[in-house]
Amino acid sequence: MTIDNDKCTGCSSCIAACYVENNVSIVGEKQAIRHREMTWLRVERYSGDGEVDFSDGSERRPTPDGEVLGEVNTRHLPMLCQHCGAAPCEAVCPVIATYHTDEGINGMVYNRCVGTRYCGNNCTYKVRRFNYFDYGRKNWPGLLGMMLNPDVTVRGQGVMEKCSFCVQRIQTARQPAKDEGRDIRDGEVLTACQQTCASNAISFGNVRDQQSQPVKLAEEAGDRAYHALQILNTRPAVTYLAQVKRDENGGH
Repeated sequence: MTIDNDKCTGCSSCIAACYVENNVSIVGEKQAIRHREMTWLRVERYSGDGEVDFSDGSERRPTPDGEVLGEVNTRHLPMLCQHCGAAPCEAVCPVIATYHTDEGINGMVYNRCVGTRYCGNNCTYKVRRFNYFDYGRKNWPGLLGMMLNPDVTVRGQGVMEKCSFCVQRIQTARQPAKDEGRDIRDGEVLTACQQTCASNAISFGNVRDQQSQPVKLAEEAGDRAYHALQILNTRPAVTYLAQVKRDENGGH
């Protein structure tokens, strides 16, 4: 996946789409205050020009405020499971509930999870969620369950969950490709966040295909392409394109 931060407006439509597509529970204000939110995707907000110079060895904490009164300079960064090639969460799971698939997706076996939360504690990006309560029954009692996406299971109490790159949509596209004896074509799989993004900031495809849209965008971006916290060598599968800073004349 490639996310162009220069196109992201922070509208949060991707979050809403992820909630609906993946049957993500709504925990309410009180649980969110206790950091028990369940959203698989969040939009982080950064402000200021980000041009703080630490080359002279000056104090790094607290970080100086780069904002100027009257000037709005906000950046948005959608943060979801990075599906790391060297995922810290996989190594600490005692029951191998989280694993790496042959396709490079960091998968979750909900029926195998025993809720130790080791993976959530070890996650560099803090994108794993734990069902403290049986939110599913509270959110969709009775016939309200008919509104749920039938292709996605509803997680129960004591189970970890996270972004799956809408694996159900990948499976849906795989069967016709298998019947025709070919690989899944670029663009056949649209994740929920990608489909609903009004500014087309998100692209998804096969990173092993050099002609796929995400790979092309990352190559064309050049120095703008980066991985979140890449210094930790988690080898994320999500590539971000840095926001372009423009001057008053419209130049970069």
